Amino acid sequence: MSRRYAILAPHRFESDAKTAHGVIRYGNDAVVAVIDPALAGKRVREVLPFLNSDAPIVASFAEALEFSPTALLIGTAPKGGGLPPDWRADVLAAIAAKLEIVSGLHDMLNADREFRMASRAAGTTIWDVREPPEVPLFAGDVYALGAPIVLTVGSDCAVGKMTVSLELVRAAQSSGRNARFVPTGQTGIMIAGWGISVDRVIIDFAPGAAEQLVLYAAHHGADLIVVEGQGALNHPAYAPVTLALMTGCAPDALVLVCDPRLTAIESYPTPALGYAESIEIHERLLATIKPAKVAGIALRTHGLSEDEARAEIALAKRETGLPADDIVRFGAQRFYSEIAPLIVKSRPLEAVRHA
Repeated sequence: MSRRYAILAPHRFESDAKTAHGVIRYGNDAVVAVIDPALAGKRVREVLPFLNSDAPIVASFAEALEFSPTALLIGTAPKGGGLPPDWRADVLAAIAAKLEIVSGLHDMLNADREFRMASRAAGTTIWDVREPPEVPLFAGDVYALGAPIVLTVGSDCAVGKMTVSLELVRAAQSSGRNARFVPTGQTGIMIAGWGISVDRVIIDFAPGAAEQLVLYAAHHGADLIVVEGQGALNHPAYAPVTLALMTGCAPDALVLVCDPRLTAIESYPTPALGYAESIEIHERLLATIKPAKVAGIALRTHGLSEDEARAEIALAKRETGLPADDIVRFGAQRFYSEIAPLIVKSRPLEAVRHA
């Protein structure tokens, strides 16, 4: 179903609306308006040029209705995933206007009695993107796949793992591969139209969810599977979802995504890992299950000058001996061509059983 989105992100669009940014840049559905009174009167391109959108930014939901949206997208997914209380009125107004509500929050809007009853009365629907299906335990069927699997891993949350995954898929497709993006979070699901938000799955079943996603991509003809990473392996809060993806999708290669300016995990005093230590910890962990190497370093240099960005890229190459680049800023094709020979199938370890 094709949607015409009005995006709700008051006072957060520029700084804290990763969901909105991803859908605008990579989604197939039209974005007809963004609601943020702090930026009203501007267009998206004036505020965030890299999104390549001329959608107007308006002050209110009533103004957004003038652009004939069919759905209201909750444009942020803050820590804890709650709906800001002062956004409720706009959600209810959108329901009354018979718009579909699309939400990537941890709060399930369908579980909110007021929203649920209002949507039924209006004859519209609420899509809680993070609501997971039932999934089985990890079975190991993923080990039999012939298509190589790449997983993006990161130095923290929100460093660009989804973006890098999407850009790698585009570059691989341009090179003639039938590459497929595997969405594992709410924004990726909105972009791709399918997937499982792994961070909502009961932890024992999260590796099984990752396995099912990869099997789905393979069964739909993919000859290269790129899995969107989540969290960070040394993140005090979100390490479990990273580990679940590392074991469940059974990657053959990793791409390490880093913001070189980070010295600590956001909101925690935990030190961010350097390149060498991060490579070592990821590869060492997988070496105990199904070996996979880091094939390259994808940097997020937004906010740095071009000279500063190129210096950071050169440093990453020197320190690791691996391909490195900012593939959003400078293009993904060269980076993909450099890492493609390093993406090769690996086999899981098998214990020697004694009689």
